[in-house]
Amino acid sequence: MTALMADATTSSPKSPDDRIARSLFRLSIGVFFIGGFLTSSVSLLVPRLKLMLALDYAEALLVQLAFHASYLLFALPITGLIVASGYMRSIALGLAIMTLGCLSLALAQHSLSLALILGALLLLSAGQTFLQMASNTVVTVIGPSRGAAGRLTLLQGFNSLGTLLGPLLSAPLLLADIDSAAPRPGTATLPFLGTAVVTAGLAIAYARSRGLLAERDERRPKAAGALIAVMRHRRLRWGTAAIFAYVGAEVTIGALLPSVLMRPDRLGATPVAAGQIVSLYWGGAMIGRFLGAFAMRQIRAARLLLLAALGAVALLLAAIALPGAAGAGAMIAIGLCNAIMYPTIYALALPSDSREAPLASMWLCMAVVGGAIVPVLTGFAADATGLLPALLLPVACYGLVGWFAHRCAGEEQAA
Repeated sequence: MTALMADATTSSPKSPDDRIARSLFRLSIGVFFIGGFLTSSVSLLVPRLKLMLALDYAEALLVQLAFHASYLLFALPITGLIVASGYMRSIALGLAIMTLGCLSLALAQHSLSLALILGALLLLSAGQTFLQMASNTVVTVIGPSRGAAGRLTLLQGFNSLGTLLGPLLSAPLLLADIDSAAPRPGTATLPFLGTAVVTAGLAIAYARSRGLLAERDERRPKAAGALIAVMRHRRLRWGTAAIFAYVGAEVTIGALLPSVLMRPDRLGATPVAAGQIVSLYWGGAMIGRFLGAFAMRQIRAARLLLLAALGAVALLLAAIALPGAAGAGAMIAIGLCNAIMYPTIYALALPSDSREAPLASMWLCMAVVGGAIVPVLTGFAADATGLLPALLLPVACYGLVGWFAHRCAGEEQAA
């Protein structure tokens, strides 16, 4: 792992830049890990609130709208703050806001007020937006641009480790008081209190290391017009759409998977068991991302992305059509296909001019708002047509990712 980290950052192990890159990469591991843990834990609020407050699917999936809405509501102001303050200070500020959001969410759990919970999630989302936009950009500037996909894929592996542990540790705490087989009321605050401790520690670490990117921060783009101008690149425009679709599909499946597993025509699982089984979905992404970091040395990134998108389409159609364990297993296995999508789309969409990478990265990070919009649209469809037919919307999202990959593969072959 040490060797891979060294390769993922830079090839000059004795230079000062290499020491900076290593320090930033290690700090990034903590950010990506806790982000994954929090994302999968928040997804468990969907079945919790649906059952406890007797919500329909669209109302329950407002959890994902609130948790990702900041990318739509505050993306441009946050971009301006990042440009004005620098990447390291922005990440420290984002982590501090996340700490407040976690504490607010823990308090809101006692009231079981949907409005208070959504407000806390929106605050948490604002902190996540700082991290998503600034930390991903940092990854693109801490080493050679040709290694950006590998660095992002490796860090996304740690993100998936967090999403794997999130359901395993949080499901018995968040869902226990609605599980007649193992009722344990009063534990729902613990996952978010624990996360607050971690994010506070990381905020202090980033604040103390704020000088590591001083020179690069001085060279960050100053003109807001440049943020618009960079979208002249066609691949960046379609890559932004592909990330919107991918994140929307992944979040939708993660949020609705417990409800699918609890269906009598699938597994008929209890709430806690269904929540913990979801860890297999996120675990597939973890395994695939570590394997993908190596596979990209043998297979062109665009071709690998195309195969992953086609696999996700096939598995989700199987999950809709097949009853019992076969359908449940097909839906869980989509996590493996998700594994390399985000970092690969991200790297393929970046302009070839490395000076434009930071601004292009901000557009790609803003596209994460798909995680707010697609789940709610799927929720409305589920209320109107049923849960399983509504999953055709994520199928279409994966189709868009496959189309983007096909275009990129064609361009690579032509070159």
